[in-house]
Amino acid sequence: MLHAVIMAGGSGTRFWPASRQIKPKQLLKMGGARTMLQTTFDRLNGLVSSEHVLVLTNQQLTDAVVSQLPDLPMEHVIGEPCKRDTAPCIGVAASLVQAADKDGIMVVMPSDHVIEPRAEFHRAIKAGVKLIEQDPTRIVTFGIRPTYAAESFGYIQRGAGIDSVPGIAAFSVERFREKPNRATAEEYMAAGTFYWNSGIFLWKASTILEALESFEPEIYSRIESIANGIGTKDFQSVFATEFAKIQGKSIDFAVMERYQNVCVIEAPFSWDDVGSWQAIARLIQPDGHGNAVDGPYLSIDSSNMIIRSEADHLVVTIGMKDTIVVHTPDATLVAPKEEEERVREVVKQLTELGHQQYL
Repeated sequence: MLHAVIMAGGSGTRFWPASRQIKPKQLLKMGGARTMLQTTFDRLNGLVSSEHVLVLTNQQLTDAVVSQLPDLPMEHVIGEPCKRDTAPCIGVAASLVQAADKDGIMVVMPSDHVIEPRAEFHRAIKAGVKLIEQDPTRIVTFGIRPTYAAESFGYIQRGAGIDSVPGIAAFSVERFREKPNRATAEEYMAAGTFYWNSGIFLWKASTILEALESFEPEIYSRIESIANGIGTKDFQSVFATEFAKIQGKSIDFAVMERYQNVCVIEAPFSWDDVGSWQAIARLIQPDGHGNAVDGPYLSIDSSNMIIRSEADHLVVTIGMKDTIVVHTPDATLVAPKEEEERVREVVKQLTELGHQQYL
């Protein structure tokens, strides 16, 4: 049976000041009527029933996640006691899936991607399930054909083709590549055999647990202790104690770059990881002057702006271009588009200065 795991514990620091510790990016609306998390959950409709969906987040966000997803059983929202990256998160999720369904297959996805159309996403996941049914030791990932030489994404280099699923382009994975510099990214584009790593994975729960046991025995031993507590009155205390002892590591480093039987499906859907404020211009149709606007705005001789504001607060710009303006009730960001990566510095400095009220 297919299960879904949504990872919703990120902090979204590049979306400050809209994204905060108690309401990070995945809990915000980004140009649509539903939040990023809700849209991710909606995407599973018709593919995985809500009874087989888990959302892993951090403890301080569990109430917010539950309120945003009323159709999800409350006990399926798992609050991690501390941040330990994706490998421990996925290990706990796999243990929960396996406890409910020893032969369960699980699709794992972040909570903050934009994917369209839904039907093509479903078709790709179903193709991945077939690949795993053909070889239960397989791990399947989904690659995005690059549209430009991105330096901010990891890459997947494809190998030989796999022809066992008609209508879907699937390949063995030659290797994973870390975020490249510009020259290397351009080489990847020219080669035509590289994909952006979407961060969406598909595997049997037993397979990923066996891989963690093989490659990361210290992480696995803690996860095994947590798994032994599933269904008992001591689960929460065991979870809190054992999870805190784990040395965090990403699933890419822990397993994906080391596992030998990985294949990649070329995604037939469009994908955007909504990684920074400039993504708003891809989610909201810009006006005739290139201004992407979410909220009340008056432009006077301004172009290529990104504007986000509260419903009751008007933003006005005069003679400006290529600038990001984000207004919230207690903080306002104004930055050139070319400096948007430095938004993280704001969060870092506010932390160092002890201005917790703005975090």
